[in-house]
Amino acid sequence: MIVQLKGNVQFPITLDPTVWIFDDRKIKLEEAFLPDKEENHPEKDVEPQQRIRPPVKRSVSRFEGKKVLENSYVMPIKPFLETSNPKEDATSAILHTDQGEIEISLDELKESLLIFAIDGKPPKEDGPVHLLFGDGTNQQNPFKGIDVITIN
Repeated sequence: MIVQLKGNVQFPITLDPTVWIFDDRKIKLEEAFLPDKEENHPEKDVEPQQRIRPPVKRSVSRFEGKKVLENSYVMPIKPFLETSNPKEDATSAILHTDQGEIEISLDELKESLLIFAIDGKPPKEDGPVHLLFGDGTNQQNPFKGIDVITIN
């Protein structure tokens, strides 16, 4: 249930979407494409040096914990992409899925969201993540079964 981000990057990284449920950067799927989406991104007010460690709530009440396990969530890929530091000549990305390879532009990838929880559970059969474009154009048909993203 991991996703590799590799290729034409300074720092290849391995992502573990199973821990994102505790990350404050997650967004409820039903709120991801609302007009005020920017207000839902806690990292917009965070200084760059504070983004090194993922923002995680220190304590979650029992009620909040139960609520978290009932919703569907997405995670913006942009902070992870920035951490991997794509090289200057990088222009595209290959999504390696269980159905084959899909090429998208690096700009499309930067604005994309990864579905990592559906009704509070990881998408196991067609996971570990699904990809939605940031504008929601493929919301009804996300790219599924992504386990490697190769930057070209």
